[in-house]
Amino acid sequence: MIIVQAGLAALVLTSTLLIGTWIAFTHWLSSRVVGIIMGFGAGALIAAVAYEMFPETSRDLPAFICLALGAIVFYVASKWLEGRSGAQGKEGVSAQAQAGQQIVVGALLDVIPECLTLGMGIAVGGGLISIAFILAMLIATLPFTIGASAMMEAGGTPRRRIWLTWLFVMVVCAISAMAGAVLIQLLPQLTGIYAMAVAAGALLAMTTVSMLPEALKETGLLAGLMTVLGFAFTAGLGAVG
Repeated sequence: MIIVQAGLAALVLTSTLLIGTWIAFTHWLSSRVVGIIMGFGAGALIAAVAYEMFPETSRDLPAFICLALGAIVFYVASKWLEGRSGAQGKEGVSAQAQAGQQIVVGALLDVIPECLTLGMGIAVGGGLISIAFILAMLIATLPFTIGASAMMEAGGTPRRRIWLTWLFVMVVCAISAMAGAVLIQLLPQLTGIYAMAVAAGALLAMTTVSMLPEALKETGLLAGLMTVLGFAFTAGLGAVG
């Protein structure tokens, strides 16, 4: 029963992926608005990494190694995706689509450790997760989903494929949460700290190469303001929570 609850909780928390896609498809968003959203989302993600995914209490040498590992995995996955797109002859239309796909890669590398930890927390009665962690997942996910979906569509990716992509990420998250619930029962000493550090590294790399450049290109100096506002908003929620 707990395993099912973990999977359902993961689906609910990642429902913002579908909400963000719906917003991107049903509401007319100019490139400037997408840039503003991306700037805010980048700040929110950085705050989530700093205070929820890589808190001071977990900062030992193995955690920093895992942080670097997450960035390396994101880099390798992005380079593979870039080479695959080039091999298929998509260079002419894929500038925005590729940036959107990089965000999807970052999201996928993020949700697996996050949902593993979520499943562990549910299995032990919530001791491993906090309200701030859940809010950070919800708030940080929505802006980058809107931006990624809008960019992929602008780059020529069919809407059906975009919907299926986010549904796939949700299913992976649900499976990860259920696996976390099982693992914590088999291995009670697990904490999920290092898995979250890997996710933090992937998210920081993704934010740097995909979200911040798009925000800066579309909004100029406003990108800096929106990034700080996104950081302050999410960090403030963590302080309250």
